[in-house]
Amino acid sequence: MRIDSHHHFWNYTPAAYPWIGPHMAALQRDFAPADLQAEIAAAGIEGVISVQARQSIEETEWLLATAAKHDFIRGVVGWLPLADAEVQSEIERLSHDSRLKSLRHVVQDEPDDAFILGGDFNRGVGLLKHYGLTYDILIFARHLPNTIRFVDLHPEQEFVLDHIAKPTISAAKFDETWAQNIRQLAQRPQVTCKFSALVTEVRDSQWTVQQLRPYWDVVLEAFTPRRLMFGSDWPVCLLRSSYAAWVAAVRELSADLTADEQADLWGNTAHRAYHLRD
Repeated sequence: MRIDSHHHFWNYTPAAYPWIGPHMAALQRDFAPADLQAEIAAAGIEGVISVQARQSIEETEWLLATAAKHDFIRGVVGWLPLADAEVQSEIERLSHDSRLKSLRHVVQDEPDDAFILGGDFNRGVGLLKHYGLTYDILIFARHLPNTIRFVDLHPEQEFVLDHIAKPTISAAKFDETWAQNIRQLAQRPQVTCKFSALVTEVRDSQWTVQQLRPYWDVVLEAFTPRRLMFGSDWPVCLLRSSYAAWVAAVRELSADLTADEQADLWGNTAHRAYHLRD
């Protein structure tokens, strides 16, 4: 099954993309399951993982309820207040819903770049393995050194790195520091990488597949297809690309993979990382 492992619903208008401000109107409406279902059907994608956008328990509950109504939503990456002393009771409560596959915190928006190393937060993350939950890492490239330290604190926890850690992509310069840190992170076998959201990190007025290829090459070599999965970041990707154009771009980048490697990238890796049912 071909899985899109990253999408959001909601009227999502992030302030983190000043270089594409004129395009923000593309997101200034509500997006519903029917919108996504039409997109994935046209692109040959059979299922999706729904990922949190807002840090509220109410949104997590809403995503789970929405998944219960739509079979094509195969799982949910939700949010819970992991740094709270009483978070275990919430994990216990929501983990009874088999659609909850992972939790995520929007670390990229935290004012403290060392947030991911906080004691209270890590105590919460340390609970997840007891409930069979993955943790999705949402960061910018500058957070990678602290993220490596964070992952090393949890050798038995499964992680998914979202958006290949959002490197700064520009035709003028390749992000070598990102590449070095990604290779180090990939040495941790409990980390899977999600190839998604690159178009919104391009600082040039236009993006091309060739501009993205060096970043693809790095994560492909570092993680191998066994730990690399496709994601769209829909509808945020609409800031720079249609859903179909992003799928086509990843198909072009991955064209040289074997059939087994293609199966990993487009579905099997997501099945393993999120413990999806067939």
